[in-house]
Amino acid sequence: MTQERNLDFDAIIDRRNTDSLKYDFAEKRGMSKNALCLWVADMDFPTSSCILDAVSERVAHGIFGYTESGSGYIEALAGWMQSRYQWEIEPEWVVKTPGVVFALAMAVKAFSKEGDAILIQQPVYYPFAEVIEKNGRKVVSNDLVQREDGSYGIDFDDFEQKLIQENISLFFLCSPHNPVGRVWTKEELIRLGEICIKHQVIVVSDEIHADFVFGNRQHHVFANLREDFADISIVCTSPGKTFNLAGLQVSNIFIPNRTLRKRFTTQIQAAGYSQLNTLGLVACEAAYRYGAVWYEAMLAYVEENIAFLKNYIKKELPKIKVTETEGTYLVWLDFRELGLSEEKQEELIAKHANLWLSKGGTFGRAGIGFERVNVACPRSILEQALCQLKEAMVKLEVQVK
Repeated sequence: MTQERNLDFDAIIDRRNTDSLKYDFAEKRGMSKNALCLWVADMDFPTSSCILDAVSERVAHGIFGYTESGSGYIEALAGWMQSRYQWEIEPEWVVKTPGVVFALAMAVKAFSKEGDAILIQQPVYYPFAEVIEKNGRKVVSNDLVQREDGSYGIDFDDFEQKLIQENISLFFLCSPHNPVGRVWTKEELIRLGEICIKHQVIVVSDEIHADFVFGNRQHHVFANLREDFADISIVCTSPGKTFNLAGLQVSNIFIPNRTLRKRFTTQIQAAGYSQLNTLGLVACEAAYRYGAVWYEAMLAYVEENIAFLKNYIKKELPKIKVTETEGTYLVWLDFRELGLSEEKQEELIAKHANLWLSKGGTFGRAGIGFERVNVACPRSILEQALCQLKEAMVKLEVQVK
């Protein structure tokens, strides 16, 4: 392994004209061609040089035939899970998929039938609802509750009531939560798990943002909390967010229960999918084996970006409220105090500030009046975005303070 070279997170890399979803498809999606993009959850940082070296070496070989993961891949994966989360995994638990959303869809097919209700907690990552509805199931939401300090909690009574009323047997957990930035406590997760055990509910825990936790908080793998929780768990992970590898499409799904694993893999086989792409496998192993130096530096930079945004808005735009970001690199902003309609808010942001953010309503009705901002970018870009927002608000005489 060579020494890490990609630690300059202030460097601006031009991603346009690379077929980047984040940048090159603005006009097709109704945005300005030159909009400043802080929407979709990928980072504007080059990944670890150790990963690039591993991928380059594999590319130099020149043959990209069918590829399967060997023992080295599992060892690297297990090492990361043990060192970061004290979770001892077994190799047979691992099911590889081209993404977490694909895994969610397979879970819908494996553990429910058409017409069944599936529980989510909105506002939440919008593909949760999409894969449920597109597969002919019913979305039921145990909406998160916003507390007086602006943070979010779980209405456990409503959670249990919805399970009973809707005869639910499948629950999608987002942990850490996207977009509200909560890192669920051990106590919260145990309470959820106990209710699910009581009502025989399978839990699909999307933990793709697990590596983004700030301060003295700790991410708890749902299946690692108790043995009976492991027995009802499908835990979804990926190096895609952590190491900015989303385009290489590699996720690791952990299913300790053999029967659940069989039902899940049967649906993957029915979809006609088998091996992951070669470079995704190479990148994943290199990330978990050699990427820690880059990861730690990136995490510190992102945390500083969150603090920068929070301080800027508090000083310059105090009518906008910043939800405390305990985890993820996505900040949830509350615009409701501005008193704008959903249409006027979008006009302010997209047309006048020339920003492409993620509209809160995309994450469910509970998200209307909010915006999700991706802060995994050079700080100068983040500062520019905030200045553009302030200038637009002043120009339109929207109340800034």
